[in-house]
Amino acid sequence: MKRLIKCNRGFTLIEIMVVLIIIGLLAGIVVPKLMGRTEEAKRIKTAVQIKNLQSSLDLYKLDSGVYPSTDQGLQALVEKPAVGEIPNNWKEGGYIDKIPKDPWGNNYVYISPGGHGDYDLYSYGADGEEGGEGRNADIQSWSLE
Repeated sequence: MKRLIKCNRGFTLIEIMVVLIIIGLLAGIVVPKLMGRTEEAKRIKTAVQIKNLQSSLDLYKLDSGVYPSTDQGLQALVEKPAVGEIPNNWKEGGYIDKIPKDPWGNNYVYISPGGHGDYDLYSYGADGEEGGEGRNADIQSWSLE
């Protein structure tokens, strides 16, 4: 006696629709939560860059006895200053390879002596202008933890 073996291959339309609905629900929950994180990630990256610049500035001060002046700027971490108080013990090769831009493509603001300590180092945030609130708020070295 011959047995007929019936093979079911593939998925039914109902099974495919259920999977698509589940994927759609998951995307509807996850995607909105991830979309707002881009700006937060930029602010975190800015804080990390500022802390790295602060470490380089501290090394500069250890070698030279003073922080770079406003005129010398952060460029004094890359190249030996040619203006102002020229350090005798400047580290050959510099303290960093290059001065980073903030995540919005703007230069960091460096003022020495600063109004909040030996120097002020900050980014103007997303709008590139002083002040602001929320995503446009300035990120300042003296207010970082």
